[in-house]
Amino acid sequence: MMEWMPLILFVLVCLVLMMGFPVAFSLAGTSLIVAGFGYMMGTFDGAFLSALPNRIFGILSNQILIAVPLFVFMGIMLEKSRIAERLLHNMALLFGPLRGGLGISVILVGMLMAASTGIIGATVVTMGLISLPAMLKNGYSPSLAAGNICATGTLGQIIPPSTALIILGDVLSSAYQQAQLSMGIFSPDTVSVADLFVGALIPGLMLVVFYMLYIGFTAWLKPNAAPAVIDRPQIDRHFAKQLLAGLLPPLALILAVLGSILSGIATPTEAAAVGATGATILALLYGQLDLTRLKEVADGTLKVTSMIFMIFIGAAIFSLVFRGFGGDEQVQALFEAMPGGKVGAMLIVMLVIFLLGFILDFIEITFVVVPIVAPILLAMGIDPVWLGIMIAINLQTSFLTPPFGFALFYLRGVAPKELPTSAIYRGVAPFIAIQVGMLILLSLVPELATWLPDKLYG
Repeated sequence: MMEWMPLILFVLVCLVLMMGFPVAFSLAGTSLIVAGFGYMMGTFDGAFLSALPNRIFGILSNQILIAVPLFVFMGIMLEKSRIAERLLHNMALLFGPLRGGLGISVILVGMLMAASTGIIGATVVTMGLISLPAMLKNGYSPSLAAGNICATGTLGQIIPPSTALIILGDVLSSAYQQAQLSMGIFSPDTVSVADLFVGALIPGLMLVVFYMLYIGFTAWLKPNAAPAVIDRPQIDRHFAKQLLAGLLPPLALILAVLGSILSGIATPTEAAAVGATGATILALLYGQLDLTRLKEVADGTLKVTSMIFMIFIGAAIFSLVFRGFGGDEQVQALFEAMPGGKVGAMLIVMLVIFLLGFILDFIEITFVVVPIVAPILLAMGIDPVWLGIMIAINLQTSFLTPPFGFALFYLRGVAPKELPTSAIYRGVAPFIAIQVGMLILLSLVPELATWLPDKLYG
């Protein structure tokens, strides 16, 4: 019975999550119930839970994680103050003469929004409300418009600066140190969030370029599927001034935040503080900031941050109980017995994460699955930055894949009834193919993720 307890715990947690219970309490509650049962049966040592206070204190005092509420604040401020809507409008005017120009604008603006929040649901819903009516009004194919928005929303997994990458980077950092200690390396190297940001830059931008090329190719092949913008003002000095006023400040803000991190001028936490302050100043300059809107942004930030940190604590309890039942040793033994060595182990992990992406959110997978498998994979010699980028793109693909992809459900919730679900499914298929192709390319050429961090940080 003892040897099955880690598997039973993992399955029970997944079942409880699928029933719709809050993530943090599902992780903590289920783990504590199973631990209590194991304690009564004499198969679980309660001493493992004595480490919980230190874990919680470590989470709450982690300087890197302070960046999470700051980036969330930045993203919500850009959304609530309608800066994102203004940015899309101006970007559409810029690319208006081109067939597929509106679709390209959605990709670029969605990329910036996704990078700001890193939360797929927020990005897909926001872009769906802002851009879907505009695309349909301009005669875009419903399936192309829906696929474009869903795929763009998932870019938050991979485009820095992203909350998702911050959380993944923190987990991988701990896993990397654990892996090195298990190998007898007592002065371990570290992997930082900045390493992950830099590593994600080339694959993320490649995905954006591939998306735009697909939109451009579709517009060339089927002109009626992605026509030029219908209503476009005359180009004059006033138009150019309006365009620059709407485009440059938000772009400058996001580039400043990302550039300061990549250049080493600021830590992710410091850059996030600059981003939050800059977004607030922009909202004020655009006349979109008042006490009501500030309260909405603060409430939204509080809710998202509280949810994330409660998941942190729940995941810490799950991790301790899983380890108490010897789950990490069993997973290691399974990987070592698997044919194909680290390649076979990596394939299995990617498949499991992809399937779990149908039922669990990124944060849940990051704190439930990654701490279990990452130390073992890293101990096999897999590069931590490459592993992080592979996981991020893999989950990005999972969240887009019918019939369970989260992004599809989010768009379905805000799309008009006239847009059938089948059109959404058809629309995302080419983008899924692009992401799978990116995964294959990254697995064949790991340097796409590792070259730039090695070049910048050595």
